[in-house]
Amino acid sequence: MTSIVLDEHVHPDIRWAAAHMPLLRAAFAEPEVRAAFRGLRVSVCLHIEPKTGVLCALLAEAGALVTLTGSPGTTRVDISEALRDLGVRVFAEQSDVVPQVDEVLANRPHLTLDNGADLTTAILAELSEHPEYLGGTEETTTGGILLRQQGGAEKHPIIVINDSPLKLLVENRFGVGQSIVQGVMNATNLMIPGAPAVVLGYGPCGRGVANTLRELGARVTVVDLDPYRRLEAVMEGHQVAELDDALLGSRMLFLATGQPDVVHAAQLEQMADQAVVAGVGHFSWELNMGDYGELLPGAGGQQTRFHDRYRLPSGKIVVVLAGSRMINLVAAGGNPIEAMDLGLTLQARSLASIARGAVTEPGVQPVPQELDRRIAGDFADAISGKLGV
Repeated sequence: MTSIVLDEHVHPDIRWAAAHMPLLRAAFAEPEVRAAFRGLRVSVCLHIEPKTGVLCALLAEAGALVTLTGSPGTTRVDISEALRDLGVRVFAEQSDVVPQVDEVLANRPHLTLDNGADLTTAILAELSEHPEYLGGTEETTTGGILLRQQGGAEKHPIIVINDSPLKLLVENRFGVGQSIVQGVMNATNLMIPGAPAVVLGYGPCGRGVANTLRELGARVTVVDLDPYRRLEAVMEGHQVAELDDALLGSRMLFLATGQPDVVHAAQLEQMADQAVVAGVGHFSWELNMGDYGELLPGAGGQQTRFHDRYRLPSGKIVVVLAGSRMINLVAAGGNPIEAMDLGLTLQARSLASIARGAVTEPGVQPVPQELDRRIAGDFADAISGKLGV
């Protein structure tokens, strides 16, 4: 069966992504998965770009009533329009600073598919108004932490995709590492080989960034509070230091902790003049500029449209790329298609499991191990060319 996402009339970027997403297409080719979504209302909050387009189009093709809003600042208007043509109701503008949660939840969803917990926290706060809600998925570790702190998920299963060992290995370590560095290269046109770079946070995403930088010849210093992660960084060939020491003379800083206010603007004085700061995590809250430094007018032009340039009291200039939002989505195509194929397949199959009643245990929880291992095998087959779709 040929899927709609491969039709020659579909947006070419969606078609290109779909051609390299065999796991997701294979999932929706299964009658059991398609039947799980038929007639259900699914509310989605994701970065609106071609890979998301493939998922939403396949959900709609399976008979789900899909409403979609975008994560802040990453919406592609052309993809939104293409999805509307395919029957998806889209509530998003490129200028949105917050997702249009109320509009999407007006769909009265049976299922939610979330990225950052905006939809899920809202629906859990007013469960009495959503009696048909079955549960949902959350993409990010940050969102999972917020949901566990908030509570309210005692009646429905909420599956955190980033709790999957498979997702952490493939998408976070390898996918994020490649796409973040690619985004910085696109946004700056600077040379990576020889550059002194600091990676703050050595979780799966930070590790992927640090290792990608090292492979390209950067001189990488890792900062992390966890002694096991510091040891791992040393064993993998990186320098390790406290933040203030690491920043001294550095030219690039990558923020990968997922925590708010871990770097204060005054600490940037230790970096080299014209140093670059890039965000890795979902929220742009790790760097606290406060009132420190003068925000300079944009230089204009294609190369510098992502640059927020600050003159520090010392006279140094520091360049914060895209307000420290995720530079892989702002200045590149997001995570590689194959990595997102894996992550979105975890999302879709987890949601289908909730819809079918295969996952009934309430609460915030990881992807079921049996499902995780099955998809790992499918991904290995896809990468090695053994999965035919």
